[in-house]
Amino acid sequence: MGKGDKKSRRGKIILGTFGVRRKRKKSYVAEEKPAEVIKEVKEKKPVKEKKEPKPVVEVTEAVPVQKPAPKAKEKPAAKEESPVKETKPKKEKKSS
Repeated sequence: MGKGDKKSRRGKIILGTFGVRRKRKKSYVAEEKPAEVIKEVKEKKPVKEKKEPKPVVEVTEAVPVQKPAPKAKEKPAAKEESPVKETKPKKEKKSS
C-alpha cells in the first residue's frame, strides 16, 4: 500500500500508470454553442402618477394635558410596641 503497490493511487502516481484507481483527465474539447436567441422586448407598463403630498398643518399652540394627582394612601394604624426581649450574655473565650 505504498509507492511500489500497483493497485493503489500512490503507486500508480509513482509508476506513472493509469487505471481504475487513477483515471486520466479528459482533454478539453471546445464545443460550438448555438447562436443566442434575441429576446423579445416586452412592453413597459405605464408609469403611475405620483400623488401630491398632503399639506402640513401647523400647530399654533400646544396645550399641556394635566393629569389628576394620585390620591394619597392612608397608612395603617401603628402597631403597639412589643416589649424588647433581653439578649443573652455572650460566652467568654477561653485563653490558652
